[in-house]
Amino acid sequence: MAFVDQVEFEIRGGKGGRGAVAFRREKFLPLGGPSGGDGGDGGDAYLEARSRLGTLLDLRYRRLVAAEDGEPGRGRDQFGAGGQDVVVGVPVGTQVFDAESGVLLADLAEDGQRLLIAKGGKGGRGNMRFATPWDRGPRRADPGEEGDALRLRLELKLMADVGVVGFPNVGKSTFIAAVSRARPKIADYPFTTLVPNLGVASLGDERSFVIADIPGIIEGAAEGAGLGLRFLRHVERTRVLLHVLTLDPDPEREPLKDLATLEHELLRFDENLAKRPSVIALSKMDLPEVREIEPELRSALAAQGITLYAFSAATREGLEPLLLELERHVREVHPEGDDPDAKHAVDRPHGDAKGYATDPDAQG
Repeated sequence: MAFVDQVEFEIRGGKGGRGAVAFRREKFLPLGGPSGGDGGDGGDAYLEARSRLGTLLDLRYRRLVAAEDGEPGRGRDQFGAGGQDVVVGVPVGTQVFDAESGVLLADLAEDGQRLLIAKGGKGGRGNMRFATPWDRGPRRADPGEEGDALRLRLELKLMADVGVVGFPNVGKSTFIAAVSRARPKIADYPFTTLVPNLGVASLGDERSFVIADIPGIIEGAAEGAGLGLRFLRHVERTRVLLHVLTLDPDPEREPLKDLATLEHELLRFDENLAKRPSVIALSKMDLPEVREIEPELRSALAAQGITLYAFSAATREGLEPLLLELERHVREVHPEGDDPDAKHAVDRPHGDAKGYATDPDAQG
């Protein structure tokens, strides 16, 4: 299944049905009066966060999402039926923007969170509504109102406790495959991972946390180099960062330089990422050349007050201490029962024409 994390489309509420112009024609009632009923209200359009969805693929080729129009009114005092609402499922972690203004409308960060995004138009009044003592046979009715219409841009930011970052081919995908049931594509060439992968690392006794493998970040990523901005934004959701380093055949690359480059690119993208708790790990310890540089790298980082964790996903050496350290940071940042990323719809100025709410009953 393709991973799609950004889409743009138009969403509309249903149009209200027109009111009817009709008169009673019953026997013995030659002047029975108006009997045109009201048109039905148009359906509302919602977005709903669903944990079982992991991509915006279903919306990739949809240009328009529209609720059902209301039915027109009929004679004999019959009102038209209201249009059916439309509910569009999106992954948890989807941010909703007004595509034209760029304004953030909502951050759907909880499973089941629902956002009223386009309200349906009100049905028109039938001619029975216009009868007065002075005009007992009105021949007018209202047309139905148009529903709200809005062009949306949806952006998915993966929600994970730990974000694994590093240059291409440092072993991030192999690590996440070793500690979870995720099965990312793994190969020995750069940019093997073209989509973020999510996995759940379990330490037993109901102790677990979610890990996101963020595709390779390189120098200049904050300006769009490599996979660039497409995946850097997923790092914003993670509570703890795991920097994975290793020895690369390229003579221009070395672990300390890679670490400095990674930190620089993250800082350029979002300065708040510099304040995020982080763990530094050296991968591929099953390779003799990597094991050889480990003591020197450990000493260099220790001089900066940084502890180095070394591991091999192939032999599972060092995985448990690394996972325990990551879990410790996750628990410190995200205590039991506290969810700093549980955001609701962004408040809009009072009196705005469109009604945005996180619950269908919040709007009349």
